[in-house]
Amino acid sequence: MQQAIAILDSGVGGLTVAKEVMRQLPREKVIYFGDTARTPYGPRTPEEVRLFTEQIVDYLIQFNPKMIVIACNTATAAALDYIASKISIPVIGVIRPGARAAISATKTGHIGVIGTAGTIQSGAYPAALKELSPYIHVVSEACPTLVPLVERGVFDTQETAEVVRDALKEIKQNNIDCLILGCTHYPFLKKAIQLEMGPKVKLISSADETAREISTVLYQKGQLARGEETPIHQFFCSGDAEMFQSIACEWLGEHINLTPVVWQNPVL
Repeated sequence: MQQAIAILDSGVGGLTVAKEVMRQLPREKVIYFGDTARTPYGPRTPEEVRLFTEQIVDYLIQFNPKMIVIACNTATAAALDYIASKISIPVIGVIRPGARAAISATKTGHIGVIGTAGTIQSGAYPAALKELSPYIHVVSEACPTLVPLVERGVFDTQETAEVVRDALKEIKQNNIDCLILGCTHYPFLKKAIQLEMGPKVKLISSADETAREISTVLYQKGQLARGEETPIHQFFCSGDAEMFQSIACEWLGEHINLTPVVWQNPVL
């Protein structure tokens, strides 16, 4: 049986990573878990996020995946090292790939980061960027109003434009040439964000670079999928299955095999 790449997120945001993995690595089977019952993770404590991430990983391990991808910036900041120390298969996050993409794209060295409160408070992006280049100037802004929009499927309305405008008003005052979308939910709002930031600011999503890192790690371990079989992907969510299915089908452009999961004694 083909071993899968297991991807987890607080909700639908990690579908941006899943889509890129499915595009770049079409032979790979993807198992995706969206913890929609407990989203958003951003306002939660690092301890809660670590607990939730560990619960999801424990659930996904039953499927014998060859890799875990934490496709959530908040969970990457809070739990990546912890999860990597607990299991024997590779664990990849989205922060370092996003930082690499921004370093590659910036011309001026002035980079902005938007994310959840948890991601911004962790300082994970400035740390990753400075590790790659000490000359980078970083400004960060928490945008807690954006994830709920995405989880409701509100991508391209007047409400979207107004919420995005209000969320970005501070970071727009800075002279940046790159803006890292430091939450995997944010690419769903890329059109509105780009319109607000203007054409001179390049938006950086970690999805492309994360998929490339997954490919590199699997190649190095000799675990890239082979053969001509079309993989059958599996999707799980812990909350509103109808909303998740609607957003996932629209984003991925295909029907998905979705299984609802009900947590026993969840922390909500």
